[in-house]
Amino acid sequence: MYKLLIRPILFNFDPEKVHHFTFRMIKFLSALPLFSSVTRSMYHVNDSKLEREVFGLKFKNPVGLAAGFDKDAKLFNELHDFGFGFVEIGTLTPKPQGGNPKKRLFRLKKDSAIINRMGFNNGGVEDAVKRLKKNKGVLIGGNIGKNKVTPNENATDDYIICFDALFDHVDYFVVNVSSPNTPNLRALQDKEPLTQLLNTLQEKNLKKPSPKPILLKIAPDLTNDQLFDIIDIVKTTKIAGVIATNTTISRKGLQSNLTLANEKGGLSGKPLTNRSTEVIRFLSEESNKAFPIIGVGGIHTVDDALEKLEAGASLVQLYTGFIYEGPKLIKRINKALLKNG
Repeated sequence: MYKLLIRPILFNFDPEKVHHFTFRMIKFLSALPLFSSVTRSMYHVNDSKLEREVFGLKFKNPVGLAAGFDKDAKLFNELHDFGFGFVEIGTLTPKPQGGNPKKRLFRLKKDSAIINRMGFNNGGVEDAVKRLKKNKGVLIGGNIGKNKVTPNENATDDYIICFDALFDHVDYFVVNVSSPNTPNLRALQDKEPLTQLLNTLQEKNLKKPSPKPILLKIAPDLTNDQLFDIIDIVKTTKIAGVIATNTTISRKGLQSNLTLANEKGGLSGKPLTNRSTEVIRFLSEESNKAFPIIGVGGIHTVDDALEKLEAGASLVQLYTGFIYEGPKLIKRINKALLKNG
């Protein structure tokens, strides 16, 4: 029903407006008697064989929602009803920020893709914490970043503020230095500043009675040499793992018209499928499976998810595939995992 009826209607309107409209509708419907229980009965696949224990956490199933969809932690309980094993909120920054000027979100229908240059638009970490206190048992990842106005030499301070604010309210952290939509942010992926940032967070983390897993989200545009650096950084800093990958700045092979395809921002969706899997396989093989990887990027089919798991991912996340394919994709992936044993 989603692809035949709902999606064609929604795709006639501005994607950012549709995003907010959809949030309001899900929130409204979830407040109705039985809606949430009916939704769970339709989309949840409850089987202990789907459970995964990764970096010390138990996931009900290995299919999660990637960061960027529920930036402000407004809908994580309701989105969990669609069958996700975990939900990653954010990217959150210390102070609220409006993000980049609109229009900043574009559908590339011919490519089953999206370009976004949102720019970490969010209401600030403290505002999100208020809603996270109402968590009804959803396993939550907290994706953290820096404010646009914060210079890179002070970026660590921003990450620490978010880490401290979220610590009691999320199950794992994701350090986002790979978004292409905040000026100079990707420079923090360089070996020296990234090692310093992660070491600082780990020092704070390990002083806690129960430290939380810290993961690093990386870009798909890194060279092999840079990926070797990532492997070395994970080993040096002893963080829990890597999320591969964020959106890409590449526009290779797109079928959409040039005006649309050349919009600035990060590209997600089907064009990212193969590169994301390549990065996962490289990290897994070259590190000798030394750390867990969450695979994200271009998962639109069951086979896309299975390929990422076979390449070395322990868990997968959806974003653009969820928008294009609907919630049945989550169920199909979980059913396939049970069938394949």
